[in-house]
Amino acid sequence: MAKRRRAGRAGRSAAGRKDGVERSVGDSTPFHLLHIASIWVSIFCATLFAYWPALHGGLVYDDVLHLTRPELQSWHGLWRIWFDVGATQQYYPLLHSAFWIEYRLWGRDVVGYHLTNIILHALSSCLVVVIVRRLSLAGASLAGLIFALHPVCVESVAWISEQKSTLSGVFYLASALAYLHFDQSRRKGQYLLAFGLFVLALLSKTVTATLPAALLVVFWWRRGRLDWRRDILPLVPWFSVAVPAGLFTAWVERVFTGARGADFSLTLVQRFWLAGRVIWFYAAKLVWPANLMLMYPRWKIDPGVWWQSLFPAAVLLLAAGLGLMARRRRGPLAAFLIFAGTLFPVLGFLNVYPFRYSYVADHFQYLASLAIIVPLASGMVWAARRFSLGKAAAMASSAALLLVLAACTWRQSGLYRDAETLFRETAARNPASWAAHDNLGNALARIPGRLPDAIAEFEEAVRIKPDLVEAHANLGNALSQIPGRLPDAIAECETALRLDPDRAEVHADLGSALLRMPGRLPDATRELEEAVRLRPDLAEARNDLGNALLQADRLPEAITQYEAVLRLRPDLAEVHANLANVLANMPGRLADAAAEYESALRINPGLFQAHYNLAAVLSRIPGRLPDAAAEYEAALRINPGLFQVHYNLAAVLSRMPDRLPDAIAEYRAALRLKPGLEPPTRELAERLRTDSERKPRR
Repeated sequence: MAKRRRAGRAGRSAAGRKDGVERSVGDSTPFHLLHIASIWVSIFCATLFAYWPALHGGLVYDDVLHLTRPELQSWHGLWRIWFDVGATQQYYPLLHSAFWIEYRLWGRDVVGYHLTNIILHALSSCLVVVIVRRLSLAGASLAGLIFALHPVCVESVAWISEQKSTLSGVFYLASALAYLHFDQSRRKGQYLLAFGLFVLALLSKTVTATLPAALLVVFWWRRGRLDWRRDILPLVPWFSVAVPAGLFTAWVERVFTGARGADFSLTLVQRFWLAGRVIWFYAAKLVWPANLMLMYPRWKIDPGVWWQSLFPAAVLLLAAGLGLMARRRRGPLAAFLIFAGTLFPVLGFLNVYPFRYSYVADHFQYLASLAIIVPLASGMVWAARRFSLGKAAAMASSAALLLVLAACTWRQSGLYRDAETLFRETAARNPASWAAHDNLGNALARIPGRLPDAIAEFEEAVRIKPDLVEAHANLGNALSQIPGRLPDAIAECETALRLDPDRAEVHADLGSALLRMPGRLPDATRELEEAVRLRPDLAEARNDLGNALLQADRLPEAITQYEAVLRLRPDLAEVHANLANVLANMPGRLADAAAEYESALRINPGLFQAHYNLAAVLSRIPGRLPDAAAEYEAALRINPGLFQVHYNLAAVLSRMPDRLPDAIAEYRAALRLKPGLEPPTRELAERLRTDSERKPRR
């Protein structure tokens, strides 16, 4: 038995030497370490070069929802990330903790987020090299570089939200590497390290739950059989955390993300048909990565269409053929099992939200792609040796492949420079994508002067999918900003609510539009109250409800709503100012009103109206005249051409004996703006007479 074990080790060592790698003593030589370091540096430099356009990209699609929102930026927010399911876009607490830390480092400067994604992807590519060498396969460096530069990975790297793929990928591969070390040494410390890294991967993205199954396939491939005590039993704890984690994520997708309803109603047969097609789609994109896009056409899965059955049938035939081949070569079947198994969470048996608009997405196969990339790289090196191409020819062909991949990645990552570019290109490649048109409309609506273009995109989305609630709501919101289109905006919001009466955001939009219509204050209040009932954490709806209650002279209730908003979003200067406006009109609350105006101005010092209103409040508080004058002066620095501000400042200064000359100057400034106006003319004459008599006004 010992002799056979030594022979096996010798065989693996020989396989390692075929790839130019000494697996024992040579691994620690300075020359070898320098060689490894050069490979890692090459991967990092190549990755940075290929993704340079993405490094200068902005926020796209749902990035703003994944980056740490204001209410989660505190230490309490970090607690909520871990223990409040639904506080974040998806329950991946380690991912959102990373975003939390990154916000503390560089705020909303997106370069930092993009650079982090690129570094994580490069690090995963380096880990691929180490793992492939550990498995004694040829082409380790080539496999790492192909993974680093393959354009199918662009979606995972250039899109900030997909840091969940790059972060979990590092933990996934590091865990696999640590477990391979444990498999040889059987040391407890290495096992615990591997398990800990696996848990971190799950907390970043639960598609990594497939790792223990992939490891079993690797062990079967290496040894030809699986031993219960050596191979299976140590991975039982891994499966015991992987399966619940995956099922929990599926529940979160359905309950919190919205992966339910008619768009997800597939029979079991349809799901099998879909799975077969998905596997072939991803394999084809890896081999020939042409026409990549953020949102692919959504297939209509119909088992009654004969040719759709060819996809699952071909998968079964391929699996059977590889099974027969496994009697001599287990590698191809192992690669197929790892590829299909790693894809299992997104094959269609579990609902994920993107299935609304497409059953496939490039980022779904970020890790699964390695099951094809590694064998292909190994096969290329083997073929070069088998046919005696020579070192120069082999290196030239590999370099040509990598240059083509890098060029494709450079071009594809450039699409992520801004939301308009990304969705315009997506709509061009997939004109029937309602999601592309709807998101393009959202991108255009945020650009000054592009509202008509945004409306056209929303209308196209509605034309493609008339029951699309989001497009009707977005169209209504856009129309509400066009003069004379408020009735059309209200009609669109009402259509959206007929389709989905429980959409809190649409009730809020409708209430906001009705608030601007004469005589519709009760209707506006009712819609906003419904929005708040459905989503108590909807800060914008509560603010609008406070405004409606203020108009209805229901001041205590308005105060309650504004205070609720500020508990949710203490950073909203406008709401501090709105609350101050109410408090200023309530007996005995002038000091509270002044404090709220001051809070608003700490957040946004450029709020002219807050300076003006704060000055008016301070002028009514004993001993605060100097502060009132300072606020009027701050308002004038923002807008120096307003008569009323000069006039009010003059009135305040005139009550301060040492500022009488300044008061006279302000009265004159007011009169220059409105010459001959009787009150300031009379008051100026009186102040001039007082000044000449040097008698301070009492």
